[in-house]
Order: sequence, then C-alpha cells, then structure tokens
Amino acid sequence: MAASELPKPNFMAVDHVSWTVPDLEAALKFYVEVFGAEVLYRLGPIDAAEIPPNDQGRDYMDTHINVPGAALSLAMLKLSHNLNFQLVEYSKPADRTTQLPRSCDRGGHHLAIKVDDVDKAAAYLTAHGCKTMETIFMEEGPLTGKKNMYFFDPFGHQLELVD
Repeated sequence: MAASELPKPNFMAVDHVSWTVPDLEAALKFYVEVFGAEVLYRLGPIDAAEIPPNDQGRDYMDTHINVPGAALSLAMLKLSHNLNFQLVEYSKPADRTTQLPRSCDRGGHHLAIKVDDVDKAAAYLTAHGCKTMETIFMEEGPLTGKKNMYFFDPFGHQLELVD
C-alpha cells in the first residue's frame, strides 16, 4: 500500500519528553527538589543481555530503541501540569558518548519552561547549581516586553525560562 493510501492517525498530544542523564539518582533529586517534580514511576534496570533475543536474533534494546546491548534505568516525572519528563540512565553499551549537542548541532535541543518571573527563577536556579546565561528582554516585535533566559541544569542540559 502506498503511503498516500494509508489513513492518517490522530496525533493527540505530547506524552513526554525524555533525556538521558549521567546519574539517575542525582537527576531525580535535582528535579524533584528544585522543580517540585513528582515521580510517577520507575523502571529498571533493564539489560538486553538478560532478555532472550527476538525471532530475528536481535536483542531487546536493539529491537525497541535501536541501541544494541543497552542496559538502562528510568524514571517518569510529572514536571508540570502539562509535561511528563522521563529521565534515563544507561549503564551500557560501553561506547556511549557523554557529550551533549550544542544548540547549533544536529539534535541540539532545549526545554522551555514558563515562569511568572524570569529574574526570580534565574536567581533561584543559580542558587541550586544551574549555570544561567544573560536574560534577553524583547524590546520590539511580537514578543515586546517579554523576557527569556537560557540556563543549564547541573548535568549540562540546556533549558530556557520564558515569561
């Protein structure tokens, strides 16, 4: 069947955003204590080496997440009323990289969080170990009077505050 003949599914909403972290326990502690996130559930460790391969001989992680030989643990958080936030720590494979992409790199990303006061939130986050960038004040255009500011969590992930 041609792609044009397939019925379009109903894309209803975003379910969650997922980030890989170097230390699940430290990331949980940070996001729960600093942001007030609620832990919805935890899974793992899940290790491909402990799960029988599928009928094609591929391991579970290769089949489902395209990372052969992976082992991981994860936690799903409710970060805000409209965002579930999954944190994943991989302990395998050995060749995984630790470098995060810059904003300009392919796969570069950030998570923007709406706050009532960018400056107050920036001071709070700085006091909790985040690296903050300079606040941007929109002086003209469609966002006149708005502020935003980029920051990095203690694990190097880039986020943004917007008012």
